[in-house]
Amino acid sequence: MGQLEPNEDGLAGHEGSAGGFDAVRGRVAEAERSAGRPGGDVTLVAVTKTFDAEAIVPVLERGHRIFGENRVQEAQGKWPELRERYGDIELHLIGPLQSNKAADAVALFDVIETVDREKIARALAREMDKQGRTPRLYVQVNTGEEPQKAGVAPADVPAFLTLCRDKLGLRIEGLMCIPPVDENPGPHFALVKKLASESGVPMLSMGMSGDFETAIAFGATSVRVGSAIFGAR
Repeated sequence: MGQLEPNEDGLAGHEGSAGGFDAVRGRVAEAERSAGRPGGDVTLVAVTKTFDAEAIVPVLERGHRIFGENRVQEAQGKWPELRERYGDIELHLIGPLQSNKAADAVALFDVIETVDREKIARALAREMDKQGRTPRLYVQVNTGEEPQKAGVAPADVPAFLTLCRDKLGLRIEGLMCIPPVDENPGPHFALVKKLASESGVPMLSMGMSGDFETAIAFGATSVRVGSAIFGAR
C-alpha cells in the first residue's frame, strides 16, 4: 500500500482532518454505546465532496478506507490516484445520479446510495450487465416529500423495490435518507427503519454531521459525515 511523503505532489497536510476524524470516530463509538449497540456496528462514511486529496490523505493515513462523494466527475478527478497509492478504498456515491453518468458511476463506485427513480434503476441495470460489475445499491427515500429533493416517496418504496428486484434484477442492499433541515430528524429515521424492516432491506444509510448520533440511536448502519471531519466547505 503506497504512502505519501510530506508535501509530495502537494498531497500531504491538512492534519486538522485527522483530528476531526478521531473526534467523530469517538462520537460514533459513544453513540453506539448509548444505543446499546456493539462497538463497530456502524460504518463511518467520510464525505469528501469539495475537498481535495491534500485534505483526505491524513484520514487515509489513519487507516480509514470508506469515503463518500456527491458528484461522479469530481470523484473521477481525485480517487483513481488515491486508490493507486492507498489500495482498498470503498467509494460511495451519495449525491444525485444523472442517467448519462451511470456508466461512469458503475465503473468507479462500490456503493451507489441514490437510486431514486426508474430511469436511473434501468440505466444502472444495463451498465452493471455490460460491465460485469455489481456496486451495492441503496434506494434514496424522500421522507419529507420535498419537491426540490431527490428520492422515492415513502408510500412508493415497496413498489419501487419490487421493480428493482423483480423486473430489473437489482439487489437493493439498503435505504438512504436526508431529512428536511428544519425538522426533527428522529421521525424521519424511524420511518426509514420501518420501511426497511417491512421490505426486508438490511442496511440504513442515515445521519450526517449534524444528526448522526440521533441516526445511530434509530438504527443507522452507516452515517455520512463530512464537515465534522474535514471542516466547513
